[in-house]
Amino acid sequence: MPEVFDLPALEAAARLVHAVFPPTPQLAWPLLAQRTGAEVWVKHENHTPTGAFKVRGGLVFMERLKRERPQVPGIISATRGNHGQSLAFAGQRLGVRVTIVVPEGNSREKNAAMRAQGARLVEHGADFDAARAHAMARAAAEGLEFAPSFAPDLVRGVGTYALELFRGAPLLDALYVPIGLGSGICGCIMARDLLGLRTEIIGVQSTGADSYARSLAAGRVVETARAETKADGMATRVPDPAALAIIAKGAARIVTVTDEEVAAAIRAYWQDTHNLAEGAGAAPLAALLRERDRMAGRRVATILCGGNIDLDLFQDWVLA
Repeated sequence: MPEVFDLPALEAAARLVHAVFPPTPQLAWPLLAQRTGAEVWVKHENHTPTGAFKVRGGLVFMERLKRERPQVPGIISATRGNHGQSLAFAGQRLGVRVTIVVPEGNSREKNAAMRAQGARLVEHGADFDAARAHAMARAAAEGLEFAPSFAPDLVRGVGTYALELFRGAPLLDALYVPIGLGSGICGCIMARDLLGLRTEIIGVQSTGADSYARSLAAGRVVETARAETKADGMATRVPDPAALAIIAKGAARIVTVTDEEVAAAIRAYWQDTHNLAEGAGAAPLAALLRERDRMAGRRVATILCGGNIDLDLFQDWVLA
């Protein structure tokens, strides 16, 4: 990611986002404090217009594209859901046609949400990385702009939630952030550094989709053959090299959690806050519970990055 932004650029992105929807809340929940032994602040990105943090990046990405290339014929991208919803939401507002490629068997409810926001939906491939390759091929064949899942404007956009959190909560000792392709954790690292804070940032992945954890340990990009997790927002096999470089420099570590631990965290969020979390949204709390002894007595934040979980998956995975 060659383009590095400064604090005025991040604040400008926040103004653009806040012209569409207000800052999401960051709240300290007493029952979560009892459960974890730490003071826990939750950043509620499940309260955006699309139910997830990605909409921030979509708005910033699409605003620049429309401003610099007003005659763009349309964009195409790949997603498991939240990135696609963000582009569809922004594209509908700005009059840009959006095509989204999803893997076969993708979330029915996320697919329906993208269609409702005006996207043309294409199903292709066994997983996100196969869908991404197909989207890139169709971009060339159809003359469309390929919208990546990791890019400077996306990081700048999603980094606005970190700016809100760091300015809205008391000084944090640590922050747990889920990792899909990396825009969220990279936005948090950059916002922290721009504000001159020393908050420890901890990435979270699934034990069945741990490409970034393996890459961080190896000091290079390590692809995995599969991404096996019910937390589809973290189901990435191929790390982005630019994201890995930022994570390697700015994250304290990556914690991996099982699907069973994520399901327990989804239940904990519901019981303690009455907020519904999707798998990736609950993963940071799962990691905090895993490191409960290490974090006892500290002030910690978790990113509830989204609440878009299918009812069938919720019943089969979380309530089973």
